[in-house]
Amino acid sequence: MAPPRRKNIFRLAPPPPMTIYVRRGFLRVLTEEFEALKVKRAALVEDKVEAHSQGDLRENFGFKAAKDAIRAVDRKMDDLDRFYRRNTFIEVDPAAWLTKPTDFVQLGHVIKIEKQDVGAKRKDSFKFLVATYGETATDADSGIECLPHNSPLAAALLGLTVGKPTQVQLPAGPAILTVLSIRNPTQPELDRLLAEIKAPEMESEE
Repeated sequence: MAPPRRKNIFRLAPPPPMTIYVRRGFLRVLTEEFEALKVKRAALVEDKVEAHSQGDLRENFGFKAAKDAIRAVDRKMDDLDRFYRRNTFIEVDPAAWLTKPTDFVQLGHVIKIEKQDVGAKRKDSFKFLVATYGETATDADSGIECLPHNSPLAAALLGLTVGKPTQVQLPAGPAILTVLSIRNPTQPELDRLLAEIKAPEMESEE
């Protein structure tokens, strides 16, 4: 009888389910990407079958290349499928950010913050728009950067009010955050940021 297989204690656990705020159209793009991968995989399978018919597999580089490409596509499809099934998605309209209450930090607010690493004397100030999942951009005119709500810094800032220093744990270490101001973006600021936003990248669970 074969010995029981040891559990791989070094494999990272998958991230916990999240509530993810996305702009309208994100889920459609996600579905289109998955369908495109299905088409690509079918074509690669045909390439693999064709290469297999050419004889000795030990020196059949076309067969090996097709197998490797299929594995890569399968991994991407698995990641997309898990990402979609594991999390809860809420589609939002950025137009609503122009008139939100500003009593505490929420998605869509422009915030100015002061950050001081615990034990350090230096204080840095930043100006962000708390944006939807994975979206990054900078408005050169106003200096506002998009801060995705799923980033550690944004997660620490959501719900904070103006003027109250709060110690939080960030990936780089503990820091004290102070919200200096909260406001809604102007229409020109929002238009410029949305025009500059890069497509969000899905977080892998590997």
